[in-house]
Amino acid sequence: MAKRLAIITAALAMLMTSGCKWWNQRIIIEHAKSMTGGDPESGKIAIQRFACAGCHVIPGIQSVPGAADKKGPSLEHWFDRQTIAKKLPNTPENLVEWIQQPNEVVSGTQMPNLGVTEQQARDIAAYLYTLR
Repeated sequence: MAKRLAIITAALAMLMTSGCKWWNQRIIIEHAKSMTGGDPESGKIAIQRFACAGCHVIPGIQSVPGAADKKGPSLEHWFDRQTIAKKLPNTPENLVEWIQQPNEVVSGTQMPNLGVTEQQARDIAAYLYTLR
């Protein structure tokens, strides 16, 4: 009986530890969705469509071919950032507005207005908030 209990305990421990990474990522994705009203997968697609990796290093996004000089900051660990453009508190509302109209939020910024819709901005924000 003790041997059987030890085997069951070991099997459960293996299941729990192997599933932890998946479980944590699922929680991160759900949190990003609830924070922004966006979808991280759609955000990843939008980031590629708007070629954001031409100016930024973005985990999970392939760099844009021919973009030798990254003008924008790396977006790694976005969730942990305190500010957006060194000026605004890093909140979902500020990030969505920044993605949609950066020049109206911070005059003179190098980030271009790319014509991102509100939903696309929410999706992009959701993806960025998964970067921890």
